[in-house]
Amino acid sequence: MNASSPSTKSKSHTANPIIFCGAGPGDPDLITVKGQQALTQADLVVYAGSLVPEALLKWTSPTCRHLSSADMHLDEMIDRMAQAWEAGQRVVRLHTGDPSLYGAIFEQMARLASKAIPYTVIPGVTAAFAAAASLKIEYTLPEVSQTLILTRMAGRTPVPETESLATLAAHQATMAIYLSISMVDEMTRILSDAYGPDGPCAIVYRASQPEEKIIWTTASRLAATVEEAGIKRTALVVVGRVLDVSLETLAHHSKLYDRHFAHGFREADPKRGT
Repeated sequence: MNASSPSTKSKSHTANPIIFCGAGPGDPDLITVKGQQALTQADLVVYAGSLVPEALLKWTSPTCRHLSSADMHLDEMIDRMAQAWEAGQRVVRLHTGDPSLYGAIFEQMARLASKAIPYTVIPGVTAAFAAAASLKIEYTLPEVSQTLILTRMAGRTPVPETESLATLAAHQATMAIYLSISMVDEMTRILSDAYGPDGPCAIVYRASQPEEKIIWTTASRLAATVEEAGIKRTALVVVGRVLDVSLETLAHHSKLYDRHFAHGFREADPKRGT
């Protein structure tokens, strides 16, 4: 049997898979409890240094090693994690937001699987949800929008033709657009065509972080607003009719809390009024 096979490792060794952990949108307190616990127990944290604020590393122990993956290629990153795991160390791969969304984790997991190294995933809070909290909005309002599209525009990383921004925008659903602020001129044209020039938009820069900036605008003013604000990167664009609904203008309510609506846990109230 190969000496590097996991079956030859001690029980304590194989019981510590490499953990892919979502760091959340930036605020270190928005990491999950499970993610925080993983960091406190880690011997090595390989973090996405170009995106994950170093403030997240406050949860690690004084003896934990920190490696930024910003200047690493895939093979180097995998080698570093594999070597630490082989040495019996607890390894955490810390990704911004939620690792399943634009995290490039599948290729990392495939390399680990090829080495018979176990791994697991801890989800995190993605920027779109931190942005909704800051904007104080609900993405899925009754009879306004029941669909949220998380997407990005084609840049150096292409997207399938059927998932072009214009194709998705034609649905006029709520959209949160990631990693595309550098293409804001094209985005402005597409969103203006789909949602109308006055279609409500919001730009959320570094959601949840101390530098967070929220700017409300319209589809036709999107590019101009971004230029005026001097925003170059790390910003999310939200567009949709839910941005134009306030506590005062909400016309439709959910059936869930309607007193005249019965469901498995509550009888309908026959009384009229509110």
